[in-house]
Amino acid sequence: MGDYRVTARNFSEASENRIHSDDIARRYGFRGALVPGVAVYGYLTRPLVERFGADWLGASASAVRFHKPAYEGDELSVRLAEAGDDAWTATCTNADGTLLAELTTRPGEVPPARNQAAFAGAAKPPERVDMNWDTVVAGQPFTPWHWQITEDGNRTYAQQVFDDLAVYRTAAHPHWLLHIANRALTREFVMPAWIHVGSEIVFRELLKVGDTVEVRAVPLEKWERKGHQFVKLYLAYVRGETVTTEIIHTAIFRVAE
Repeated sequence: MGDYRVTARNFSEASENRIHSDDIARRYGFRGALVPGVAVYGYLTRPLVERFGADWLGASASAVRFHKPAYEGDELSVRLAEAGDDAWTATCTNADGTLLAELTTRPGEVPPARNQAAFAGAAKPPERVDMNWDTVVAGQPFTPWHWQITEDGNRTYAQQVFDDLAVYRTAAHPHWLLHIANRALTREFVMPAWIHVGSEIVFRELLKVGDTVEVRAVPLEKWERKGHQFVKLYLAYVRGETVTTEIIHTAIFRVAE
């Protein structure tokens, strides 16, 4: 099985998250602006969807971890390999052979949904506030909101990761699905510079163009390590009464100076 090759693009240079700008990223010790992790995840999914089609988008359990950043113009190689016990691993390396990210997945595996009682508590007030240690409250859900999967939006998110697979004429692109987890944070908090470090994703049912989804989110925990402050967010995408997608989203919301 040959490698999938793609040139990394930073389409978030103008975003509020200044880790995607050269000046701020260099202040934190990087050589330049970081390509969004959700885009690297999008690159990683390409060979999986080529191999398994819409079946993977509708029934799979995966975990993606970002080890090193990708930068604008990096020539990336994505390799898909069997990992044993019905698992597969997609790895993303740069031209130097450095491992940037890896995605481990079990196609067809759909574990039981988490208890939705996690969203039963009093919600965080809906206004955006600065994200800091005191404003992140584990167990305090966000106000649910609705997201419509439009044809134009799906095309945009597919094009951002150079994905022209025909399945995305109707199926929601996983890059967009994971981006919504970022959006859940930025709807609630002002986050000047933050880094997505990994996610666990369960596709329970296929989401399609035209669907309207209720997005539920709640912080599960926060912690500090080596000066960085982390948050782990649980999200459920609900179509009608069905939880179609579950994500455990981990980010550094305060980067050590």
